Amino acid sequence: MPEQQFYPFKVAAVHAAPVFLNREKTIEKAVGLIEEAGRQGARLVVFPEAFIPGFPYWINISSVLFQGRLYVKLWENAVDLGGDPSVIRPLQEAARRAGAVVVMGLSERAGGTLYNVQLFIDAEGKVLGARRKLVPTLAERTIWGYGNGSSLKVWDSSVGKIGGLMCWEHTMNLARQALIAQGMQVHAASWPGLSTVRGYDPVFHTQVEAMCKAHAITGQCFVVVAMNPIAPDVFDAMEPYIGKTDLMSPGPAWSAIIHPLTTLLATETGDRDTLVCAEINLKHIISTKYLVDSVGHYSRPEVLSLLVDQTDYQPAQFHSRRSQTEPSNGGMEPEADERDGLKAVSVVNQKTAANVILSGSEESGGGVASPPDASLRSA
Repeated sequence: MPEQQFYPFKVAAVHAAPVFLNREKTIEKAVGLIEEAGRQGARLVVFPEAFIPGFPYWINISSVLFQGRLYVKLWENAVDLGGDPSVIRPLQEAARRAGAVVVMGLSERAGGTLYNVQLFIDAEGKVLGARRKLVPTLAERTIWGYGNGSSLKVWDSSVGKIGGLMCWEHTMNLARQALIAQGMQVHAASWPGLSTVRGYDPVFHTQVEAMCKAHAITGQCFVVVAMNPIAPDVFDAMEPYIGKTDLMSPGPAWSAIIHPLTTLLATETGDRDTLVCAEINLKHIISTKYLVDSVGHYSRPEVLSLLVDQTDYQPAQFHSRRSQTEPSNGGMEPEADERDGLKAVSVVNQKTAANVILSGSEESGGGVASPPDASLRSA
């Protein structure tokens, strides 16, 4: 791998609200924001959590008994990444025109389940990957499913090694360490605006700042915090389903660019749509690692270590143990009396191994051979 070249470049946090529960108009707005960031010279653009088509605010302010129709509306406006990739093509083309890496927060639909996702797009318009939120927070569990470790990754991009987490995932120290251990240089911290929701309002922005600064220094990385203000159209969309509410109101957000040593390079705390931009240089990470390197001289792997399971678990796995050899009787099934003393042979792969299950005779001691290795079962 060629040696990394260091130079200053501009990054942007999108401090803006979506067009609530309208996927097409929100994507159109996102394209405009990416293009504007490109005109301002940004080479990385980070969006808030669930920007497409908006954070489901009703979960925190109403009973689940009245939320079914809003869930359907959210599902209809979510993005089917596996089934219809054309939906995100405008984002890819905007990233390519702007020459910027884009991290987009969205609701993904996969069958009947929704997932909270960060979509990573490189500056050439190529999708690097999509990361599902590991644990939906509190009432979010009525909306989104759980991600797994298969997408807990850091991607090589045109601006360096980039990864991300959303919202209260930043309290998951092991998830943060998993990204840090992969050499992450720039961290995309996507958040929803929650500062005007009853119960969150006194401390929310303070919490976000504390968590993201802690991640910057413990990970020795730049952190781009993107959060959306809460716009009036949120209430217009929810009122027909849950009625008026005094549990939240339109309000501001907190977005920032944070240096590895926790300096705030740029911030925004207002309720208007804008881009929060700052210039960063990954060379500054080196001097920070002179002080503390969480996966180098300031680690003790013989005392403390982390195991990350990156298996992409699925609800069902289908495979066949059918023999690849033709039966000696020309394909006919053996008679019942022929089967009684027959050894059952499951040929997993003629080129690799076979699993022989012995009959329960006295000669064999009623034993059973060890099952095939997991890697063979999937061959």
